[in-house]
Amino acid sequence: MKRGKSHKAVGGRQKTTKRFLPGLVLLSLLISSCSAGDNHFSKVSPRVLQDDLDRESLRAAVRRSLEFLAKVPGDRVLAERPKRVTAQDVKESLLSFLEVTEHWDRPEKMAASLRSRFELVPFMHDPAEKEILVSGYYQPVIEGSLTPTGAYRFPIYRKPDNLVETFSRREIDVLERLRGKGYEIAWVKDPVELFFLHIQGSGILRLEDGRTLSVNYAASNGRPYTGIGKILVDEGKLPADELSAARLRRYLKEHPEERETLFARNERYIYFRFVENGPLGSLEIPLTPGRSVAADPDYFPQGALAFLVSRRPLLDPAGNLAGWLPFSRFVLNQDAGAAIRGPGRLDLYFGSGVGAGDAAGFMNSGGRLYFLLRKKSGAE
Repeated sequence: MKRGKSHKAVGGRQKTTKRFLPGLVLLSLLISSCSAGDNHFSKVSPRVLQDDLDRESLRAAVRRSLEFLAKVPGDRVLAERPKRVTAQDVKESLLSFLEVTEHWDRPEKMAASLRSRFELVPFMHDPAEKEILVSGYYQPVIEGSLTPTGAYRFPIYRKPDNLVETFSRREIDVLERLRGKGYEIAWVKDPVELFFLHIQGSGILRLEDGRTLSVNYAASNGRPYTGIGKILVDEGKLPADELSAARLRRYLKEHPEERETLFARNERYIYFRFVENGPLGSLEIPLTPGRSVAADPDYFPQGALAFLVSRRPLLDPAGNLAGWLPFSRFVLNQDAGAAIRGPGRLDLYFGSGVGAGDAAGFMNSGGRLYFLLRKKSGAE
C-alpha cells in the first residue's frame, strides 16, 4: 500500500524499551536454543513455534509471495542486512517451507523439518536485548459515490498526469488546485474517513446501490508525513495515554472547526486507483490479514518469510481496549510504508472493516522477528 503512516504519530503511544512482554518467553526459548556464533535452529521445541492462525492463510500468503518472486530475476539482491539475500534465496526458502507445512498437524515432525532445512536470522543485530515496534494497519470501509452530490462532495483523486507540481494537502483540499481537472475517481461523505483512508493507503467504497469497489495507493505527492495525533498530544488537547486511532477519529468529529487546519499540517497526500482483489501491497499482490506485514525492504527482503512474536490488543464489544494477548505466527513481508523505516519497525495488516480498524488502531507493542532462510546445504 505504501502508506505514509507513522503509527506512533496516529496512536500516540511510545515504545517502552524494557517492558515485560509475555509473548517473548516463547522466543527467548528459541534464542537460547540457537548455538552461539550462528543462528541455526538446534533444539527447537514445537511449542516455541506456535502459530495462532490457520495453515491455509499462511500457505495462501506464501503463494502470493511466490507470484511476486516469479517476476524477479533470481540473482537480484533483495537485502544486504543483516545478511545478503537474493530473490532466489527467498524463493527456495518459501518453496521448502510449503513442504514443511505439510506437517502442520504433527508439531514434532514440523519442528524437526524446520531444524533440518532452515536457519534463523534476526531482524535486529542484538536480538537478546532489542525489540522491534509492531504497529497495525487495516482497510477502511467508507460510504462513497462515483458522482458528486450534495452529500458526497469530498473527492478521491487519481494520480495527476504531471506529478512535477507536488501540491500540499492544503493546496489540494482547501485551495482546490486539482478540482475540475478530471482527476476525481470518486467522492465520499465524511472528510475524517477520507483522511484515514489516506493514512491507511487503501479502502473499500460502499456505494448506495450496495456495490463495493476497492481503491488502492497509486502515488503520493512526495511531501513529508506529519502525525496529527502527536500534534494534539503535544498541544495538550489529548492525553497521551488515551490516544488511539479511534480516539483521534472521535476528536476530529467533535471539533469540526479544527479539521482543516489539522489536516493541512500533514502535507502528505495520497492518490488512489481502483483495483480488483485488493488491497494490494507494495509488491502488487493481495495482502493476507494477519500474515502480511510492511517493513523496510533494506532489512526485510521483499516477499520473505519470518516468525513474529508480540502481543495484540483484546477489545470489548464496544471496541474499547480490554487487555493484551501474547501471540506468535509466521508472517511475510509484502508491503511498505513511508514511515516504516529501519530495522526497528513493523506494521501488521489486520484486514478490513470496523473491527480490524479498532484492533489495528490500538496495536503498538514490542516484539521480535526472525527470518527463515533455507540452509545452503540443507536437505531434509
